[in-house]
Amino acid sequence: MALKDGQILIKEADSNQALIIKSWAKMKWSKAELMFYGPADIELLNKLSGLVRLPQPIEELRRHLNKVAEAIDRERMKEKPEPLYKYPVKLPLYQHQVRGANMALLAFGLIAPPEKEAGHE
Repeated sequence: MALKDGQILIKEADSNQALIIKSWAKMKWSKAELMFYGPADIELLNKLSGLVRLPQPIEELRRHLNKVAEAIDRERMKEKPEPLYKYPVKLPLYQHQVRGANMALLAFGLIAPPEKEAGHE
């Protein structure tokens, strides 16, 4: 298994693993390369982690993507969101605008996900 240019590459999957991977419809088979390939997104990485032990760099990416998703979900559910950045706007933003801007910064990797707040699990 390898990570290259945002793609997960899998060679030498046994027949059971190949059937499971095909059933997800998240990866394509390359006859020329004799391997599966697909986007290194959170859904595929989480599914693969349930199937096999991921190599360390890929596991770190999976953990990072899960951490970002959790931060976005926490931001989405905040009753009174605080700006995570001093937005360059003249008028004060509405709560939904602050929430959306914060979520966008997290989703696009422009800021690191904040650590979990006290009281949240």
